[in-house]
Formats: sequence, structure tokens, C-alpha cells
Amino acid sequence: MAELTISGDIHPILKDDYASEWMGIEVVALDDGHATIRMTLRQEMLNGFGMAHGGMIFAFGDTAFALACNPAKPKPGEAAIDPGTITVASGVDINFLKPAFRGQVLTAVANRRASTGRSGLYDIQIYAADPVERAAAPVQSELVAEFRGRSRTISKK
Repeated sequence: MAELTISGDIHPILKDDYASEWMGIEVVALDDGHATIRMTLRQEMLNGFGMAHGGMIFAFGDTAFALACNPAKPKPGEAAIDPGTITVASGVDINFLKPAFRGQVLTAVANRRASTGRSGLYDIQIYAADPVERAAAPVQSELVAEFRGRSRTISKK
């Protein structure tokens, strides 16, 4: 699938998402309950140890979580999405497994694991890979963090 940059045309929640825009997030794939996004780590995203700041990794995973929780449009044959509700995080856990460094490309893959009523459970894996030339061999990615999100659909008010 072609790369897509952050835009409200891709998903309505991205229209005014200035944090994701600043991070340079690209949307790779979207489906109900699934999102894959990508970004390159820049110098201003690093901590004092020269590795990705944990808050940047968390914010990146949180964007994938939000996209997976809030379908951009209903599936064929389903009722329209209630414009008066949004799905937000009710709680999250993150485990940092390995450091990521400037210039590496992060990819987050979010998937719904369960959904009952207004509650959901999502797993997001975050991988880091060194940038490669487009003609080079497939990228070797390493799992750098596991993010688990619990969601709740609420009124927009």
C-alpha cells in the first residue's frame, strides 16, 4: 500500500491532530480494529541518553491505538458510526523492550483483541528498523515496545 501522511482525509480524528503531524506519522494501513503507522525518529525525539524518549514511543503507540479504535467509516451493510460518540483510552500499559535511535524508522501495528459493548482491548507492537534504500533487501525490524490499550466508547460532550 502507498504511504499516506497524516490527514483528515485519511481518518477524521487526524484532522486536527497536531501532535501526530509534528511527529511525522505516516498511515500505512487502516481497517476497523487495525492500524499500521510509521515515523522516523528525529533528534528532538531523543532523551539525554541519545535514544528515543519513552514519551515519544508511547505517543506513537497511542496514535495507532486511537486509529484502530475509531473506524474511519462503517463497513458495507453496517449502520453509520454514531457521530455523537468517540472511543478513547480507559487505560494503557507499555513495556519498553529495546532502545530505538535517531534515524530509525518506527512502525506500530495495532490490532483489536476483544470488544464487548462499549469496551475494547487492543495490542500494539512497535518495531524499529534502520532506514534502507528502496531497492535493498527487506528491512530487519526489532520489537522495541509492546503497548496494550483498553478502550471505552463515550459521548463526545
